[in-house]
Order: sequence, then structure tokens, then C-alpha cells
Amino acid sequence: MPGLSLQILEFTREHGRVTMGEAIRLTGASRNTLKQHFRSMVARGSVNRHVSGRSVWYELR
Repeated sequence: MPGLSLQILEFTREHGRVTMGEAIRLTGASRNTLKQHFRSMVARGSVNRHVSGRSVWYELR
């Protein structure tokens, strides 16, 4: 689903960062599906992953 990654990247571009909860609300996709997309985007260098306690958020590179 490349469209899913594009949706996430566009949201991140507009808002500066995105959380898993925001991505779920935005796309309607499951948490596991989104985890795969975020892993792929991090591996490609599209986004950086940040962890603060239990909170994880992503921003554009």
C-alpha cells in the first residue's frame, strides 16, 4: 500500500511530526500494518523515529 505511506508523509509534512495514534485515525489502518509502513519508511530514510518514554513519534528527515 504505497498510498498509505504517502498519506502519512503528507500529514507529517503538514504537521511536523506524526504519532501512531494520529496515523491510525488518519488512515484507518491497523496498528500492525502501520508499524510495517513506519519501519519501511525509517529504513528508506524518509522519516526519523523518536522515543520518549512510551510515546513514539516520527518526523521527516
